[in-house]
Amino acid sequence: MLEPFLAYLPLILAVFLLAGTVKGAIGLGLPTISVGLLGLVMPPMQAAAILVVPSMVTNLWQLADGRSPLPMLRRLWPLLAGIVVGTLLVGWLLRDLQLPHASQWLGVALLVYAALGLAAVPLRVAPQQEAWLAPLVGAVTGAITAVTGVFVIPAVPYLQAIGLEKDELVRGLGLSFSVSTLALALSLGHQGELLQPAVLAVSALALLPALLGMAGGQWLRRRVSAERFRRWFFIGLLLLGADLALRGLF
Repeated sequence: MLEPFLAYLPLILAVFLLAGTVKGAIGLGLPTISVGLLGLVMPPMQAAAILVVPSMVTNLWQLADGRSPLPMLRRLWPLLAGIVVGTLLVGWLLRDLQLPHASQWLGVALLVYAALGLAAVPLRVAPQQEAWLAPLVGAVTGAITAVTGVFVIPAVPYLQAIGLEKDELVRGLGLSFSVSTLALALSLGHQGELLQPAVLAVSALALLPALLGMAGGQWLRRRVSAERFRRWFFIGLLLLGADLALRGLF
């Protein structure tokens, strides 16, 4: 199980350096870039297995700003519960199934996310709608996570639409991504071969370039326009998603 990962080890380290840089600069992008780029050479869920350790540690870093996460947890728990249920339920339903078009579905998810990001459509969710919408958004996010390994759609647009301040949004994203990573790890662990100790060792090795990239991205954020960086991030995702979605069709 370890050999395919070792064959791509230089690529894995380079991808997580890039993904960490983007996350450090704009606060997100680690799962989308890492799973998206590695999805070019391996099944998305194999890429997702490598993501587990870097994603969890960098998200905890993002949360560690000295403030208690409890107020945000009280507000977002229906979303987070939906993510866990959706990920574990769909992962359990698909545990014995082969998904030959998983890379295409990953591409579609990236295309949707990139299109929403580039369009910058101002979405708004009223406070009275959160009680029923949050668990639904969480469940859909979890289902997509179980199939593609990417946990940004529709959770990220939802968090951007509920009126969080900038720092609150960063904490909300970190909390959502942390829970998504835990749920994904549980789902992959239930599938046995996808999260063996050898794979976790590769995932731990990928943590170093991710942390270095995140530190570099935070340095870059103070010197480069965040909006310009974000625009190029979404353009890159759009191209990557199109390539993945169209693979096997021509």
